[in-house]
Amino acid sequence: MLRSHLRAGQAVVADRAYEADYVRTQIQQAGALAVIPGKKNRTVPVEHDAEVYKERNHLERAINGLKRFRAVATRFDKRAANYFATCCLIAALTWL
Repeated sequence: MLRSHLRAGQAVVADRAYEADYVRTQIQQAGALAVIPGKKNRTVPVEHDAEVYKERNHLERAINGLKRFRAVATRFDKRAANYFATCCLIAALTWL
């Protein structure tokens, strides 16, 4: 499913759960860069861009901050536009 949305030059940042070789090759076949660190028990280490991977933490924190609000976590809004507006409002309130 992810492969159909990838474009050349994009980077896919994922955690160690998606570290399998077939996932990495599918991402690379699409022309994107796989930024997935290898598991600690892997015999052949794989290289990844550690600086790009560190940015993943900021995104995870932002998403978890939005999930603190019940309207976002349970998705009360049925329409996508209303849900997006709720997410934007909560993000703005969190930022302030």
